[in-house]
Amino acid sequence: MAAPLKAVDGNADRTSDLLALMSDLATRARAAARVLALAPPEQKNRALEAMERAIRGNAAAILAANAEDVAEARASGNATSSFIDRLTLTPARVEGMAEGIGVVRGIPDPIGIVTESWQRPNGMTIERVRVPLGVVGVIFESRPNVAADAGVLCLKSGNAVILRGGSDSFRSCRAIHECLVQGLREAGLPEAAITLVPTRDRAAVGMMLSGLSGAIDVIVPRGGKSLVARVEQEARVPVFAHLEGVNHVYVDGSADLAMAKSIVLNAKMRRTGVCGAAETLLVDRAAASSLKPLVEMLLDAGCEVRGDDAVQNTDARVKPASDDDWDTEYLDAIIAAKVVDGVDGAIAHIQSHGSHHTDAIVSADERAANKFLNEVDSAIVLHNASTQFADGGEFGFGAEIGIATGRFHARGPVGAEQLTSFKYRVRGTGQTRP
Repeated sequence: MAAPLKAVDGNADRTSDLLALMSDLATRARAAARVLALAPPEQKNRALEAMERAIRGNAAAILAANAEDVAEARASGNATSSFIDRLTLTPARVEGMAEGIGVVRGIPDPIGIVTESWQRPNGMTIERVRVPLGVVGVIFESRPNVAADAGVLCLKSGNAVILRGGSDSFRSCRAIHECLVQGLREAGLPEAAITLVPTRDRAAVGMMLSGLSGAIDVIVPRGGKSLVARVEQEARVPVFAHLEGVNHVYVDGSADLAMAKSIVLNAKMRRTGVCGAAETLLVDRAAASSLKPLVEMLLDAGCEVRGDDAVQNTDARVKPASDDDWDTEYLDAIIAAKVVDGVDGAIAHIQSHGSHHTDAIVSADERAANKFLNEVDSAIVLHNASTQFADGGEFGFGAEIGIATGRFHARGPVGAEQLTSFKYRVRGTGQTRP
């Protein structure tokens, strides 16, 4: 692999060098994808087992690299507390990466699975079988664990992957990537199966979005609104859209207050910087007695509440909500709160302001819950559970490459199975078409 390059803005030679580097990475990844597509499950699982060991065995090196990244981010003076949280690795989070690899290793291999088969009147048999996508380009920002999640999921699903992490997590991603390569090497698989772009140069992102002359088959963006917007505008290959998480918790008039308080607090405050965090609280007008306790609970927990008139009247600490607040992913200890007229009012608000990511209802009324689950057009809808369960690991996928919010192909947590396509295999006995 070529050595990491330093960015030199406006230098034509620099651009040429970077393009040559990226083209070489893509060519190697394409060749690796052909090998992975035919690799037996046992070989892929050997690699995953070795990766799991390597992550645990190199935890100290990973944490040391991450500490440098975090120190640099803090020194910049521009990093928010939620950004630092997403960037930071702890011993528990490193162990979580290792455990996730173990879960991915244990799930059934999706490649080669016949999902349907039938016989035609002329005697031909037709079957639909899962196949890899090819080469996946993953562009992500501050969360270094994405390097491990994306790498192992792509391997399990027979795809090569090119990882382009954020400049803020560069050292952390490099340390994690070395563990993944070690696993590939031990299992006799091509090291280019999981490639980390070895430069912070932002021009590399544009080159990946171009598809690198057809070498990249799909792009997965993991990051903030500006990154996703750029990907959707510039990508010349298919994209698994991962829009911002403007997520809602609706507390119905029939909701148990204790349950509602527990779910709302967890949904907002467990980790404010993750895409599954709740950003808007909707409370049924029929649940007026629950409004004040919910608002006070959030305020006492250190969460800023921005509300409509009804919410402001519950506590002097509530700030007035602006029109923009209903459309904002705060990724911080801030929540917008509003009173709505029943489940229909909640659904209407979510349709107008949601991002099709994750939305929850707290209700003891099954009819209201079913209406919410059926009519809210989001990738994940929950009844009586926290929005923070919007996570591939919590779905039993071991990890996720992202939460897809579009309507095509994969939707919701993108695990190994969602990283496959299919082809038809047709067997005949000499049939010709009249």
